[in-house]
Amino acid sequence: MGVVRLLDVRSEPLSVDELLRAVADDGAGGTCVFIGTVREIDEARAVEVLEYEAHPSVQTKLREVAEGVTAAYPLRALAAVHRVGELRIGDVAVVVAAAAEHREEAFAGCRKLIDDLKREVPIWKHQVFADGATEWVGSP
Repeated sequence: MGVVRLLDVRSEPLSVDELLRAVADDGAGGTCVFIGTVREIDEARAVEVLEYEAHPSVQTKLREVAEGVTAAYPLRALAAVHRVGELRIGDVAVVVAAAAEHREEAFAGCRKLIDDLKREVPIWKHQVFADGATEWVGSP
């Protein structure tokens, strides 16, 4: 089973290099990284700003998700960091990384991690559009 090396939710800008260092492993032949950024258009509407909020249980749920991924895939290392607070167009909102002996497992583990994080970890996105409209995404 792989080692979960970094899990965090923070308000500061995220570093892809930090996650690459976190999953660096001499036994890994492949490392996969997913970087989620704030885009300027969502469903044909211009986005002005995003605000991410996290439930107090976010760290516990993030760890559960990560441990589930390491149990399901033969990964050497895994890491994930999500940003909260106000983000602008182009800002990095989430970075996940997975390292494995082979690329196929690294890709699969990375995809599973971001998919499960988005589906199960209690982080909600409040979108503010250029026309003044707003909407919550992922809220219970």
